Amino acid sequence: MGAGLLILASTPNGDPDAAAVSVAIDARHPGGSVPRSFNGLSFELTSLREIARLWRRGNMVALLRSLGPGVLRFGGASADTRIAWTDRETPLPPWASAALEASDLRELKRLADRSGWRVLLTIGLAHFDARAAAREAAAAKAALGSSLAGFELGNEPDSYAEHGLRTLPWRFPKYAGEARSYWQAIAKAAPNVPLLGPDASGSRVFKRWGPGEARRLRPAELTAHHYPLGCLQLPAPTIESLLSAHTRGLEAISVRRFMAVSHASAIPFRLDEANTVSCGGAPGISDTFASALWATDYIARAMAAGMAGINLHGNPANCAGYAPLCAPTPERLLSGALRAQPEWYALLLDRALIGDRPVRAIVSEQGRGNLDLTALQSGGGRLHLVVVDDDPLEDAPTALSLHVGRRFGAASLLALTAPSPAARSGVKLGDRTVAGDGRWDQPAVVPQSPNHGGTVKVQLPPSSAMLITLAPTHGKGR
Repeated sequence: MGAGLLILASTPNGDPDAAAVSVAIDARHPGGSVPRSFNGLSFELTSLREIARLWRRGNMVALLRSLGPGVLRFGGASADTRIAWTDRETPLPPWASAALEASDLRELKRLADRSGWRVLLTIGLAHFDARAAAREAAAAKAALGSSLAGFELGNEPDSYAEHGLRTLPWRFPKYAGEARSYWQAIAKAAPNVPLLGPDASGSRVFKRWGPGEARRLRPAELTAHHYPLGCLQLPAPTIESLLSAHTRGLEAISVRRFMAVSHASAIPFRLDEANTVSCGGAPGISDTFASALWATDYIARAMAAGMAGINLHGNPANCAGYAPLCAPTPERLLSGALRAQPEWYALLLDRALIGDRPVRAIVSEQGRGNLDLTALQSGGGRLHLVVVDDDPLEDAPTALSLHVGRRFGAASLLALTAPSPAARSGVKLGDRTVAGDGRWDQPAVVPQSPNHGGTVKVQLPPSSAMLITLAPTHGKGR
């Protein structure tokens, strides 16, 4: 057995119902490091003014700081259909019901400075006006400075014809011509700000649009969206379908599509908008612990695949849909008293993987149940295993015997739990909840599983997730 090959196996431990799972971890050829700016949130552009002013009050700054550096993306359908840039030279067009002004961007800069997060801004393309776009870009650069991560041109431009924003046939070459005109004007007004795109609606269309974007526009990062379930699909979305092995398999295909274009073009890929169910989410799914289990697993797998980052989309005014952060009432939103929804706990768990390098995990299919495992290793030699068990509550726990040899000490366990997958409250990470002021304090004493003769035994309850950390006993564990 090679120095970097660890064999992990799960055993029934006398329980005839427990799943038997074996895992091989090959740490000899780790992938690239997870970027510091991997974590992200995405909001509608119409929410920018409201969110920007939360630096003044409430817990937004503390919440963002609890995740470390990240990217705030403002875009969504509203960027093309409901809000437009306005200044002395740019009157509000008749189609827009909301305005974006320089003062909004200056407020956003204060939020960025206090939180340590940067801003990815969508400039609407559907109502073509390159001069207005250039003025908006110049104002954004002046206001945000080094906090500006880049510009995107339009939201899901591949879908413009479906929504009556372009006439058929509407294909990438026509979009590319418009985008190039925009970008030439923007580059003159706001030089040296990165371009990201094409902000495609999903992996299938990205497979067609992504290579063209990479070749003709050469963005700093490629971007697209992902929703595993659709609001109009039949049969209707359920918790069971969200957490199913079938959905996970389809997502694996989607990730491979994204990363194939990224690797072929040597341009990083960022999933700049993602969540559970499209069209704002589905109550009873998107606002439950099931969304946290989905997000924990998907984020870890995206890290392992080599993505540059993920922005979970949300509406801070709608706690019933998808929203990592939200306020249950307009009054609480005005005061900045945001609530950490179940998905926020997934972000807190996966933040431990920032800077890690993915290592290969080979999991036996026989008897594994609906369980997924992702492995990454830190620069200091720590091995992180993210294990998500999506089996129903009535199923037996999974007993893991981790045969890691004597090069690792005891395993530290950080469990993500709730009363049930359908629970809207009672979510805990390390048996703790996010405080009202936005902070989550990791327990001073974390449960440990000792290493006995090179084997660490861990039990994982169904409908839960766990971060297992194994520290090397000497140096970097060589």
